[in-house]
Amino acid sequence: MSKVMTKIKKDADSCLNTFRILTDHCPPSTRSIHHTSIKIPVAASSNHDTITPMTFDMEELPPGDRYRILASLVTPRPIAWVTTQDRKNRLNAAPFSFFNVFGSNPPIVAFAPGNKDHHTPKDTARNIRETGEFVVHMVDEPLGKVMVATSASLPHGENELDLHNLTTLPSEKISVPRIAEAPVALECTAHSTIEIGSNRLIIGIVHFVHVREGIMDEKGYHQEGQYHPLARMASPDWYSRTTDQFEIPRPD
Repeated sequence: MSKVMTKIKKDADSCLNTFRILTDHCPPSTRSIHHTSIKIPVAASSNHDTITPMTFDMEELPPGDRYRILASLVTPRPIAWVTTQDRKNRLNAAPFSFFNVFGSNPPIVAFAPGNKDHHTPKDTARNIRETGEFVVHMVDEPLGKVMVATSASLPHGENELDLHNLTTLPSEKISVPRIAEAPVALECTAHSTIEIGSNRLIIGIVHFVHVREGIMDEKGYHQEGQYHPLARMASPDWYSRTTDQFEIPRPD
């Protein structure tokens, strides 16, 4: 077997081991995993060794297992570090990695805050329901640890920003302050909230954008080597850097 073939096969075996790790702590009766032997493609192996991939029947798995599988495979994901405030102007900050941008006319973002328990929405969702406003911040590596720290469960009304000595600045279009240390801040108002089962998807319209100097040029294009947001990887505690960026030109 050539060196290239050997490396590809090792990579395939490594992926398989990762899938196995995902279910190490699940009772066998709840795993709903099916194995089917297939041949490794000719490009990957010269002797057609067989491997046994994993499959997951999501309809048979409990929600915790579904989350772990999807959150570990659909990666990397951008992180929305969201500030909100309630009717009493008490601030809250929390990160969410079920997040992305979904349009430009109007400019919209969406993220999915879960519940504290089966019946209690997280403070972020509760505050947005009360005021209809929020700020989405992007997170770079120097902010990684404090961003994760703000995910801790605190009593409603307790301010994570004060607790972690973060600086706030007033927004331009909305009343919710933004985090001064963040490289990017998107001022948003809530367009709608979609609830599917226990999932909650909040869709927001972006009204104003703050960007740290040097990240973009005057036309709004990304400046090479100046912006390195963190990305969410496998559940529960894995992240990735975006320092190894490269360009693939699109076809004409």
